[in-house]
Amino acid sequence: MNKKELVNAVAEKTQLRKKDVKLVIDTLFETIAAALEKGEKVQLVDFGTFEVKKMEGRTGVNPRTKAKIKIPARKVPKFRPGKVLKTRVNK
Repeated sequence: MNKKELVNAVAEKTQLRKKDVKLVIDTLFETIAAALEKGEKVQLVDFGTFEVKKMEGRTGVNPRTKAKIKIPARKVPKFRPGKVLKTRVNK
């Protein structure tokens, strides 16, 4: 399901205008991203948790030249599904 399909599905279930649903979904994603930028954890009970994890720097190998390269440390967004979401997916 892509974003457009999500907007359509929510609009159909809620009887709201697609324009309004799109605004809510965009605002939700923007708010989650802003919280993650600040290093905050976003917990949605029963759905899951969004958080930023720190990946340590490491040494990798260029597959073409076989030369060793240094991969710098970085932060990556992670999502951990909640119990209810896991249960629904594994039915």
